[in-house]
Amino acid sequence: MTVVGDEYEIFIKKVYAKSGLDLSNYKRPQMERRIRTLARSQGVNDLLSYFALIDRDAEQYRKFIDHLTINVSEFLRNPSQWEILTTKILPMLLKENPLLKVWSAGCSTGEEPYSLAMTMLESRCDMRNKVLATDLDTEVLRKAQIGIYSDKSLANVSPQMVSRYFEPQGSGFHRVKDDLKRHIRFRQHNLLKDDFESGFDLILCRNVVIYFTEETKSLLYKRFHNALRKGGILFTGSTEQIFQARELGFGTAATFFYQKL
Repeated sequence: MTVVGDEYEIFIKKVYAKSGLDLSNYKRPQMERRIRTLARSQGVNDLLSYFALIDRDAEQYRKFIDHLTINVSEFLRNPSQWEILTTKILPMLLKENPLLKVWSAGCSTGEEPYSLAMTMLESRCDMRNKVLATDLDTEVLRKAQIGIYSDKSLANVSPQMVSRYFEPQGSGFHRVKDDLKRHIRFRQHNLLKDDFESGFDLILCRNVVIYFTEETKSLLYKRFHNALRKGGILFTGSTEQIFQARELGFGTAATFFYQKL
């Protein structure tokens, strides 16, 4: 495909003006390939024409945002890591502070913050502080607040916990019970633009930064570092090991768990 000028740069500036989503923070080859593939699937062969389409068509704009914010999740994703959280990290944090302040950053459709709240309840945590759950995409937040999930997404949850925290919702689906929902505070938030709260004991940011540039990742990890209390923990995804952790002010509490020094 012939590019006139730097079509991609013009496109991402237009997207930023429209949505506040800064695609310059993402690795260009992967992101540009994803966008061009999506544009072609909608019958458009250049990015500026594609922007005109998403600018005038709300449904096309929704498809575009959904395609970029990779909202694939499940409850207790990577169970062995949740086991470490349960057996090692939470007990360690609770010794320092019995009333934890926790944040699921980039929470997508809600599986992660609900998993976190269930884990904390099972660990007999004081839940007077609600789990903060944020995402850039307001549509996935709406789905998270509704809280209806396929049985497949619950594959890692024990039958006892499914019974305790969910109720059947038609064939092949379960709905989060209100007793669990009340422990979550959902809010729209742009990780790269908006202010952070502070004083967190635990922040989860998992499978969010995979397409970010290395510079953007470092900036984000520094912001998480500032948002944590001394000794607080950042829990990352299984493909997001922080190799320069000590340079950013973190020690390693366990694999994929980084403690503010």
